[in-house]
Amino acid sequence: MIRFAFPHWRPQLSDLNAFIAGLPKAELHVHHVGSASPRIVAELAARHPDSTVPHDPEALRDFFTFTDFAHFIEVYLSVVDLLRDAEDVRLLTFEIARDLARQQVRYAELTVTPFSSTSRGIAAEAFLDAIEDARVAAEKELGVVLRWTFDIPGEAGLPAAEETTRIATEMGPEGLISFGLGGPEIGVPRPQFKPHFDRAIAAGLHSVPHAGETTGPETVWDALTSLRAERIGHGTSSVRDPRLLEHLAEHRIPLEVCPTSNIATRAVEDLDDHPVREMVEAGVLVTINSDDPPMFSTDLNSEYAIAARLLSLDAAGIADLAKNAVTASFMDAPGKTRLNDEIDAYLTDWDPRH
Repeated sequence: MIRFAFPHWRPQLSDLNAFIAGLPKAELHVHHVGSASPRIVAELAARHPDSTVPHDPEALRDFFTFTDFAHFIEVYLSVVDLLRDAEDVRLLTFEIARDLARQQVRYAELTVTPFSSTSRGIAAEAFLDAIEDARVAAEKELGVVLRWTFDIPGEAGLPAAEETTRIATEMGPEGLISFGLGGPEIGVPRPQFKPHFDRAIAAGLHSVPHAGETTGPETVWDALTSLRAERIGHGTSSVRDPRLLEHLAEHRIPLEVCPTSNIATRAVEDLDDHPVREMVEAGVLVTINSDDPPMFSTDLNSEYAIAARLLSLDAAGIADLAKNAVTASFMDAPGKTRLNDEIDAYLTDWDPRH
């Protein structure tokens, strides 16, 4: 349970930011291509000058300003087009791990969309070898454990679902642990993907679809009933349905909350209107995540700082929030114990005066 700060005590923002910066963390909702930093995007764009993506990191700031969710998808796919070969994929993946390590992330479940690359000519075997090579190197050199969620790009329809399922179930690499569904929700009903999720679950993968971000709570219900979701990506609209909140809380189905992303894609109008407090007060297991951090000019530390403000948390409450991600993760039991112990030790040793 998250511990809220007492009303009479207001921690210094600088103290909390420093606490968050050093806090060991896990991240459960962060996208592979969406984590490409401006430096890496610019490098890839320079390598592929026929791309529409700016080569200048400063120009990328305007390029990554979205008018709505559809525009975000358009820009996102233009960055996907920069991944032309396995070396591009390997470079991106390892640099993502470097950024995670900088934020004291010990474990991350990275959402990867193989179809976006294989449909553009990268062989599935080469793509998988590239991400696995980066994963192994990241754990050895940076101390970051990466695991994969292979997701269906919903906008690409059933052919993409079939190819993603084939790669996941027949070629799935060692780091693969779960199966998701991303992209736009409007016009992309969840139930049509039931056969693909059934096959992935039968192959031992966990179900973690996006739902209820730009559509209503009925999409979350569809993800739960048709796709047997064990976690929900976003789930922002769940607060509109008290029965759904009760169900999520009772069955300990976590929500992967990404506050800045919800503002950038216009899923939520204003941060002060974000429903994360309603989720927590309803007893839902909430985790904080960054989604597509460079595209939204954020990172995981910033998202924790936002959550701390919205939830009126002190250091102990922030540590509880970090432990929620450990609980909701698909780490093995020893890994969860180690990371929880590290979070507890960090909180115990924390002294804002130094």
